[in-house]
Amino acid sequence: MYSQGLNGTGAEVHGARVTLGPMRPAHDNRYIGYYLAVSALWGIPYLFVSVAVKELSVPVIVFTRVAIGALILIPLAMRTGSLRVPRSSYKYIAIYAIFEMFIPWTLISDGQKEVSSGLAGLLIATVPIWANLLAALAGDRSVRHPRQMMGIVIGFVGVVALVGVDSFMESHDLLAMLKILFSAFSYAFATFMATRHLTSISGVTVNGLAMALTAIVFAIPALNSLPSQMPSNQALFSLLALGLFCTALAFYFFFTLLRLIGAPKASTVTYPNTAIAIALGVILLSEPVTIGMVVGFPMVLLGSYLATSRSNRSLDISTGRK
Repeated sequence: MYSQGLNGTGAEVHGARVTLGPMRPAHDNRYIGYYLAVSALWGIPYLFVSVAVKELSVPVIVFTRVAIGALILIPLAMRTGSLRVPRSSYKYIAIYAIFEMFIPWTLISDGQKEVSSGLAGLLIATVPIWANLLAALAGDRSVRHPRQMMGIVIGFVGVVALVGVDSFMESHDLLAMLKILFSAFSYAFATFMATRHLTSISGVTVNGLAMALTAIVFAIPALNSLPSQMPSNQALFSLLALGLFCTALAFYFFFTLLRLIGAPKASTVTYPNTAIAIALGVILLSEPVTIGMVVGFPMVLLGSYLATSRSNRSLDISTGRK
């Protein structure tokens, strides 16, 4: 699900970062199609999770999503010859898998039993705010610019307003909201760790292997929690779409987008995909637009924009959304 502060040749999307080749000229208009595709593909997973979680267990949802993703991304990594990684990197890929997939995809799926898809998308939009806060705590002076610090403050005020108002008015379950909010922090921590230990490895490789590890962990829990009867066509389609479109295809398109226009511009997919998540929930699932969402939505997006609007910081890895 995803991510969001980008710099230099890398970007942060739903959590990871990736070494990329030289950026292609910006006049390559193919980027428009990839931009629209990524915006949509990372805006709809919350809708699919909301549908699937009504009939399928969380382990089944997570396992299917990562298994499909791994089956597509690992062959792509093999095709490009990037699957070989140093032995010392496997422990960091495992840590990345825990914080980028295991924890957030479990908590988001569970949290969406009580939280609307639109609110889930909005809470995940706080990833760049958490990422900048972690960087500041680690001593990165580039995020201490007044503009970035203002973004962090505005974003947190928006989160407090969003969670506080909805919880006080009982529009959404507080614990469920906190699960999804912690997922956003988990995404940010995954990137924080990856930027320090996985900068030399292809993003397709990192995420493919991380998905494979997560699939292994969730295989037995998924088998033990299979539905007692055949799920509806809507639930099955949502499950397959999560793995095929929102995971494997979205990651592949995002890496292509990075090569075409670079990380700073690619990072702006955060904003349309949050709006898409809210719109789809309202239109297709008849989800309510709460007072907390009205108050918090502009503040969270403005905070995320300011927190990621630095110009001279260069990082080498990036991935996806989430």
